[in-house]
Amino acid sequence: MTEGVQTPSAFTPRIFSGIKPSGGLTLGNYLGAIQKFVAAQEAGTESIFCVVDLHAITVWQDPEDLRNATREVAAGYIASGIDPTKSILFNQSQVHEHAELAWIFNCVARVGWMNRMTQFKEKAGKNAEKQSLGLYAYPSLMAADILLYHATHVPVGEDQKQHVELTRDIAAKFNHDYKVDFFPITEPVIEGPAVRVMNLRDGSKKMSKSGESDMERINMLDDADKIAKKFKKAKTDPEPLPDTMDGLADRPEARNLVNIYASLSGQSSDAVIAEYAGAGWGKFKPALADLAVDKLAPISEEMRRLMDDPSEIDKILAHGAEQARAIAAPILKRTYEIVGMVR
Repeated sequence: MTEGVQTPSAFTPRIFSGIKPSGGLTLGNYLGAIQKFVAAQEAGTESIFCVVDLHAITVWQDPEDLRNATREVAAGYIASGIDPTKSILFNQSQVHEHAELAWIFNCVARVGWMNRMTQFKEKAGKNAEKQSLGLYAYPSLMAADILLYHATHVPVGEDQKQHVELTRDIAAKFNHDYKVDFFPITEPVIEGPAVRVMNLRDGSKKMSKSGESDMERINMLDDADKIAKKFKKAKTDPEPLPDTMDGLADRPEARNLVNIYASLSGQSSDAVIAEYAGAGWGKFKPALADLAVDKLAPISEEMRRLMDDPSEIDKILAHGAEQARAIAAPILKRTYEIVGMVR
């Protein structure tokens, strides 16, 4: 949990977060999410981590690809340091309470709130009328994911902050409408220099699983040679590194690489700039490649080992789902009672 964040005394401090299994895991998932999940776990905060496979099907997914991607995300969690004996780890579709609470929240959320969601606009583009209802409404499912566990904090990237704000709005409206203090007003936790990891070929775009070129991203299953090659060939500019981060304001590719180095090394971006001020890319990029290989190659190796035995992953997810339901079921039951359902 972030230092200084106060949790209402009525609610136990608890973190929830999830990753969607569409495509493969990238460095963006690791630095923007999983690395922070591991830190929260080790800090002793009660933590629930989810592979949000119900979110994945808001756009078409090949069933076999979806199963493989779900296991890959789980393998990434475990290989990066999420310990199923310390945290709860499961896939969303094994806990039916998520979908049930989402329907309640569909009836709490307002259409105007959904119309303001920028991610739907970005993903739907000019073809909004042809998109699934699930893609439009999935922010209320995300709110259900969080509030089903009375999560008080959610580690998110900057691009997901709007969804946590919607979760807060839904919780507040539910509490107000039913005159209860039942759902917490969840806090987003956004920390670290690389909360938004950018494309290695275009620093103005977020690193994406669906980019046209594999050289745009670091995949968490990339081996050491691929990791090193991609960083050494990452787009930069002809100027050396400045002595302050202000000097990178109009240099998106350079700023991205400095932020990635900072996140991988556990330093601030200012500290990295101080160390490499005046250095050219012939010095910085090999250093970044070596750091990334040292940090990421053991994770990718362990992920491949886990993926070779999917039954081990499936057992971990099934056990986690049982643990998750033990928390979720009573909260959903009480929600139904508050709403007025005969139980």
